[in-house]
Amino acid sequence: MIRRAIPLLHVSNAAAAVEFYCHGLGFQLEFEHRPDGVTTDPCYMGISRDGVWLHLSSFSGDGVPGAVANMVVDDVDKFYAEFTLRHVPIDTPPVDQSWGNREMYIKDADKNCLRFIA
Repeated sequence: MIRRAIPLLHVSNAAAAVEFYCHGLGFQLEFEHRPDGVTTDPCYMGISRDGVWLHLSSFSGDGVPGAVANMVVDDVDKFYAEFTLRHVPIDTPPVDQSWGNREMYIKDADKNCLRFIA
């Protein structure tokens, strides 16, 4: 039985990732791990929002930049309004897709894409 999946996104700078994901997108930093004596990168982190988790890693070999995580939400426009107030750059504003979804895309500094889908 599979109980859940947690996407892993590669980031090049842990501090910048925390700024973007936590301060910009409203995730909470749940944990972080660094090798003994290291205070910057590499770092492996877990973040969450509304019970949904993402893992972010700047360790070599953990994921590749430019990955995608689909976030199924109740109201894309609500997230658009929130992120706009926080001055988060929106790659693709809310759009009604021909396949029936309403979607918005946001990319981090490493070109990882979060797709908000309703």
